[in-house]
Amino acid sequence: MNEIATRVLAGERRAVARACTLVEAGRAPDLLRLLQPGHSLLIGITGAPGAGKSTFTDQLIQTIRADGKTVAVLAVDPSSMKTGGALLGDRIRMQRHYQDPGVFIRSMATRGAMGGLAPTTRAMTAVFDAAGFDVVLVETVGVGQDEIDVAAMAQVVAVLLVPGQGDEIQAIKSGIMEIADLFVINKADLPGAEKLFQEIEAEVHGVTPVLKTVAATGQGMAEVWARLQSLPRRVPRTEPPRFAIDHLGIAVSSLDEALRFYQDALGMGEAHRETVAGEKVDVAMLQAGESRIELLQPSEPGSTIARFLEKRGPGLHHIALRVPDLQAAAARLQSHGARLLNEPRIGAGGHRYVFIHPASTGGVLLELIEEHS
Repeated sequence: MNEIATRVLAGERRAVARACTLVEAGRAPDLLRLLQPGHSLLIGITGAPGAGKSTFTDQLIQTIRADGKTVAVLAVDPSSMKTGGALLGDRIRMQRHYQDPGVFIRSMATRGAMGGLAPTTRAMTAVFDAAGFDVVLVETVGVGQDEIDVAAMAQVVAVLLVPGQGDEIQAIKSGIMEIADLFVINKADLPGAEKLFQEIEAEVHGVTPVLKTVAATGQGMAEVWARLQSLPRRVPRTEPPRFAIDHLGIAVSSLDEALRFYQDALGMGEAHRETVAGEKVDVAMLQAGESRIELLQPSEPGSTIARFLEKRGPGLHHIALRVPDLQAAAARLQSHGARLLNEPRIGAGGHRYVFIHPASTGGVLLELIEEHS
């Protein structure tokens, strides 16, 4: 991890790609702690499906590069029902930039998450920031009224609108109107563009700028880029808004036999497998939406999982929750008399974790895992 972090901080593209893979797999909390904040301008690009976000992002990349700045793009795609991975539609639209050493493009799947982003989007942008990119663009999967997570992460948010989609103002007023630092009426060559422009301006009362573009031809993009640079930068929220279930740990006698059910019969995607020598356990981790299923097979007789199987047989072993600050959570638990089974340490996937005895949790072994924010 130290070597990868050093290479990321030096801006090596292969190291950035490797770090992104580790982050998306949930295996990089220590790596993220080694990375230092940079100076990137983090721009969120969002809007309803059909607003032309990918074409807009593609043209914005070209405009930024013409200004001599480097740019990293994180395109959040819908998840494939077959593999759970990104459908890659956005990267295909941006393929003309692949050979440009000043551009780095990465797609990631939502993996069932709502809000237009994926669970590890924030951490991925931290990698790009540390690697020294001047600008980081995050294109969301497409939002509705309450899918506005990008506002908690980006310094500037551009909301794309398009004429001809019915009662536009009422459709967006409930939530997305509140997150925009800049409104962009894309496809402004379509009928109804001027009417929509006037409606939005009347709604925002001059507080939020409204611009028009035709991203397919590049019209208006230079003005958009100039305005994005001049807008006040909001301070992104630095902690996740809530606790979340990271995974369910299930003790099994045979990983291969269990995976035949979860992968072949149930149709779940590929599993990440590793051996955690300190715990004497072989692990297979499968993604299940925002959470995961962790299958645990003892690698040696007498291990904790081996004793669990001898006493109770295969079944639910523990529930794991993600927390923003493990040390603070552990101290709080101890102050309330909870019985911790270990000091925070590194486990499967590179997480820092701590276990809490079932006697303190209502009968279930609970694991807390630190999530880098």
